[in-house]
Amino acid sequence: MHPFTKSPNRTLIALSVPVLLSMTAEPLTALIDTAFIASLGVIPLAALGVGTSALSSLFWIFNFLGISAQTEVAQAEGKKKSQKAKGIASLSLLMAFGFGILLILLILPNTAWLAEKMGASGAIQVEAISYIQIRTFGAPAVLLMLVSFGVLRGLQDMRSPLYIAIGINLLNLLLDWLLIFGNANFPIMGVAGSALASTIAQWIGALAGIFIIARKLGLTRAFTLSEAKKLLSIGSDLFIRTGLLTFFLAYTTRTATSISAEAGAAHQAIRQIFLFTGLALDAYASTVQSLVGYFIGQDSLVWAKKVVLLGAKWSLGTGIMLGMLMWLGREIVIDILVPASAVALFLPAWAISALSQPINAVAFLTDGAHWGTGDYRFLRNAMIAALLVGIAGISLIDLNSPNALLWIWIVMAFWALTRAVFGWLRVSPGIGKSPFKN
Repeated sequence: MHPFTKSPNRTLIALSVPVLLSMTAEPLTALIDTAFIASLGVIPLAALGVGTSALSSLFWIFNFLGISAQTEVAQAEGKKKSQKAKGIASLSLLMAFGFGILLILLILPNTAWLAEKMGASGAIQVEAISYIQIRTFGAPAVLLMLVSFGVLRGLQDMRSPLYIAIGINLLNLLLDWLLIFGNANFPIMGVAGSALASTIAQWIGALAGIFIIARKLGLTRAFTLSEAKKLLSIGSDLFIRTGLLTFFLAYTTRTATSISAEAGAAHQAIRQIFLFTGLALDAYASTVQSLVGYFIGQDSLVWAKKVVLLGAKWSLGTGIMLGMLMWLGREIVIDILVPASAVALFLPAWAISALSQPINAVAFLTDGAHWGTGDYRFLRNAMIAALLVGIAGISLIDLNSPNALLWIWIVMAFWALTRAVFGWLRVSPGIGKSPFKN
């Protein structure tokens, strides 16, 4: 029997805490990275926002590799088919490396165009181009880590990704200190130094993940073309969904950057916290995904539903707590991340981001539930609906208004609400052809 059937709360938290710590390690490093760059001025900070937004948008389009690997491995474990899990892991890693090389070939010749499309110009564009070019060489490593973490979590090994995440982020911080500011006789590289630090750390993390999978599960060449087609078929809906999600987040960043350098800097500061809290909430989603996948593999719909209901309670409570902490800690965030000229734009938008945390909690949790069942097409359609709401809202904003950034974050809250409503209705009462229907 799975430990969840004996101690649901204890098992959920025991699995979620390592995921939480590993998922928050990267955005925590990004926050410190942002603080380092913020000390250099508004232009480097806005350039960092353009670069990170553009690349995270492109990298996370391929997160279907990690999501599908996690669900397939979890379901294979539920069915006690370890050889199938080994084949899925090996094939997913190979596909991740291939897509990473493809990203390098596509991004490098188009960095100037990409920065321009993100709303950067002048000095901001120059710094953003340098950042994007260096970070692009870490694309295969980013995708390999996505798959490695997905495979390990599918095996319900939540600790190994945590250890890797802690190690590479500590290394990233050390390299940031050396390369951004030119300490210990290293050259002063500024924004480019931040990019190089991240790229080196990510490659080390990718190699560590492959090594652990090889020892824990094993790697094999025994996979077929049909298995690759299946993963690509699964990935097609997730690819579209993730593409729409990242497009919307990138579009909001572009819109904020086009308002002014101050609005771009304020948006970057809020966006970093938004990503940080989002990944914290995603810890529950990832745990629920693995548990639901395991019980679906055992054909135990009753326990799969119990996982979702319990996960929703914990996630919602955490979302409320995060929103309260965000508002109470606003002065700390301002002191660390927000240039003085951007504070007036920052505060109203920050309030909306804090209020939307419980909504984000439900949206993330239901995503995890539907990943676990493999209900990818529904997730794609729900994201299409949310995107239409978001794009319509952004198009109505007057960018010359002093409250333009505030309205961007109000629209983002309604975008999240659309996802949350559709996600929960698919669980209960189970609209459409829901896997959660009896």
